[in-house]
Amino acid sequence: MTKHDVHSNRAPEPVGPYPHAKRVGSLIFFSGVGPRRRGTKEIPGVRLGPDGTVVEKDIEAQCRSCFDNLKTVCADAGIPWTSIADVTIFLTDMKADFAVYNRIYAEYFAGPGNPNPTRTTIEINALPTPIAVEVKAIAVAE
Repeated sequence: MTKHDVHSNRAPEPVGPYPHAKRVGSLIFFSGVGPRRRGTKEIPGVRLGPDGTVVEKDIEAQCRSCFDNLKTVCADAGIPWTSIADVTIFLTDMKADFAVYNRIYAEYFAGPGNPNPTRTTIEINALPTPIAVEVKAIAVAE
């Protein structure tokens, strides 16, 4: 079975030593995708205080940015958005953010022209950068 790394020149750089995705046969495993912008430390929907702590967050902006970044990696992997088969979403505040996240998720993943994947949503204590959401996905290349 062949496997190779997928690197995107348009998606945010990974925060560690790993590829954006790995293709193994017909499966594409995406690394965790956050809302950062490529080439910068800017995080849409996050305002940091002078000490680097999160002062304000906009979960809608972060979700949209995560999902747009995932779409970019999909395109750069040469697969259509509808190939996404499974997603795992990590939220740092399920109680405060789930309703907004769920609404934005439906725009990107449910309905005609969207992949309608299986989904798991998990609350976690923190993510490696000051973000409130991260998405992990698996796609199937036809």
